[in-house]
Amino acid sequence: MPETVSLDGFTIGLFALRWLHFIFGIIWIGHLYFFNFVNGPFQKTLDAGTKKIVVPQLMPRALWWFRWGAMITFVTGWLYILTKLHLNQAWLTGPGGLFTSTWGQWITLGSVFGSVMWFNVWFVIWPAQKKIIGWVKAGQSPPEMAALVANAGKRSRVNTYLSVPLLFFMAAASHYPSFDVISVVVALAVGFGIAYHFINKVGPKVGANF
Repeated sequence: MPETVSLDGFTIGLFALRWLHFIFGIIWIGHLYFFNFVNGPFQKTLDAGTKKIVVPQLMPRALWWFRWGAMITFVTGWLYILTKLHLNQAWLTGPGGLFTSTWGQWITLGSVFGSVMWFNVWFVIWPAQKKIIGWVKAGQSPPEMAALVANAGKRSRVNTYLSVPLLFFMAAASHYPSFDVISVVVALAVGFGIAYHFINKVGPKVGANF
């Protein structure tokens, strides 16, 4: 006989949070990869006149989905973690705790990386882009614009580097049977290597010639 599982309100609520976390995480990370792998190389091919037309139409739409995808991913992720810890009567230590269980250790790493990425989006990238879009739309190029463009781009690349091991950490919380330093180091090294290759080697070249 198949095992019967009782679906109470908390179980359904946790599932709904995880579902929303997946949906908006895909929206967020999908736009992050679009900016770094597609839009970045594309923007370098545009002259000032074309940017004045393209940027005010493209970027506000893309950045709306990008920043709100980040916000909802961040909120649902932390709500899921806190609700699960509350239900298990486990917090930092003890059985099922963030620092003592395999699930907790992987999810802690993932939540730290995700929180850093969320901070970069809302407090560095988006404020900078609001100013940059306004200047481009007005055909202006003030002295501070170059620094803002560079800083927003740097934070976006940092988020891309963090995102690949982040996805490993999130999957490992439910599917990897142990937590150890070697696994973390390998996930970081491979993740950073993949991000570097896509940003610097694949992105500038792929699709340039149909």
